[in-house]
Amino acid sequence: MADKHRPRDNQDRNEPTLGNSDHQKGTRSEPRQQKARETVRDNDSQARPQANDQPTQQLNHERRDERQFVRVSAPFQVQLEDGHTLPGEDISLGGFSVHSDHSFEPDQVVKVSLLLMAGSAELIVPVVAKALRNHKERSGNSRISAFEIVQIDQRHRELLRRIVRAHLSGRYTAVEDLIEQEDPQTPRKRRSVAASTATQEKEKKPLRRYAALIAAAVVLFIVLAATVYRNFMLIEPSFAAVTAPRIDILAPGAGQLSEHSLSAGDRVKRDELLAKVSNSSLETDLILARAAYNYNAQLIENMRESFGDPNVDEVSMARSTTPVDGRPPSFENVSPEIAKIRIQQFETAKGYENARVDALDARLAANSIYSPCDCVVAWALSSAGGTYINESDRIMTLIRTDDDDVMVEALVHMSDIADIQPHQRAYVALPNASEPIVARVRSVALDVERQPRAGFPEWVRQQQNVASVLLVPEEPLSAEAVGLPVDVRFSETPLVDGPVEWVWQGGRAVIQQVQNFFGAIAS
Repeated sequence: MADKHRPRDNQDRNEPTLGNSDHQKGTRSEPRQQKARETVRDNDSQARPQANDQPTQQLNHERRDERQFVRVSAPFQVQLEDGHTLPGEDISLGGFSVHSDHSFEPDQVVKVSLLLMAGSAELIVPVVAKALRNHKERSGNSRISAFEIVQIDQRHRELLRRIVRAHLSGRYTAVEDLIEQEDPQTPRKRRSVAASTATQEKEKKPLRRYAALIAAAVVLFIVLAATVYRNFMLIEPSFAAVTAPRIDILAPGAGQLSEHSLSAGDRVKRDELLAKVSNSSLETDLILARAAYNYNAQLIENMRESFGDPNVDEVSMARSTTPVDGRPPSFENVSPEIAKIRIQQFETAKGYENARVDALDARLAANSIYSPCDCVVAWALSSAGGTYINESDRIMTLIRTDDDDVMVEALVHMSDIADIQPHQRAYVALPNASEPIVARVRSVALDVERQPRAGFPEWVRQQQNVASVLLVPEEPLSAEAVGLPVDVRFSETPLVDGPVEWVWQGGRAVIQQVQNFFGAIAS
């Protein structure tokens, strides 16, 4: 090192400070009191040329009482009021020096803005400064002008202090560092307090970890015990699902299905038109029956008019009550007695045709199908392309969705059906639910097809040695849940089975959430 150590008894020993070589040591022969007064007046202190005129990059040495503020060579610029910008030389809390082409008059007061670099940002600190002196540089015609800061806002002064301390700590200033609550140069006492606090935190962490591990183990044990009890002690059906009464809409006759816009999931109201079946042969029979009825009515009217003439000995009457192959009927002359008998025959034929017209009208009206209830469409036959259907073909399947209609149906093996009684409590677990639904047994039926219900697959109902158990949930289920498989357990000891079901449901919900979380991360 170029610095030489001096003995302790030497009162003129040097103290290191940051700065350029151009700012040299102050006069050490003057008394300290005089130097302190000069330091207050001159923030940067007066410089005295060294014996060696060569510039150096090493630290300059001066006593601490020779300078009021420590100077640092930070990257900054000084912007004058006229907008002209001067490059900065060094800066401290009390003043700064800049490179300029012209000199400033001593004691000249100027308003400037210090443009300080903080990483990728530029900070602006407005100050009022007073010119102290001008030094001509050894190389070139530019000068170094020193200024003393006479007026600065307190917030800007704190910002300038943080920047100077950052450079003294040996690192460049960044905006992120200025946001921190502590300066780069942190007192050792504060570090020791922080170190002791960290040690105490480290001592507390193992206890917390052990407590958390013990709590997790206890919770896991409880969930496992509840799962074992639930699967081995409670009655489990072979299959269970949410069901509702089913209504099958059948075709009243053969014909072509008219176009409709209903599909699975649509809601229909009572007496709403569902579909129509177009039967051309039925419509033709109705037209012919009405024509025969009108024909007989007209013949009877004409014959009764001929009876009104007393001079007529014979009456012209038709041979048949209906036209044959679309040809007009043939007539013959008969006595009035025979004519009266023929009129009775025509009256009978007229009544028959009238009844036939009513029957055909009823059959034709039945081809318009209306909803029997406020229901939800579970299935509907497509009407695209003019679908032809036969009599009794299934057109639609409706399900009733009232609160009392949506239930849970479970198929229980015959070996366990003796342990199930009406009004017995059961617990229903819906998928992705964290709480069980309490239900009551409504009925037990050996014939599962006695009351058709929607929501069960056909292959499930083909199982042997099972009975159908209907459960009424205490909380109404939505119609959208019809057909949803559920998990059911029949309870014999509610005081124990209830908490077990709650624990199992909560554990399952937590596991499902963890699986969904990792699944979302993986995707």
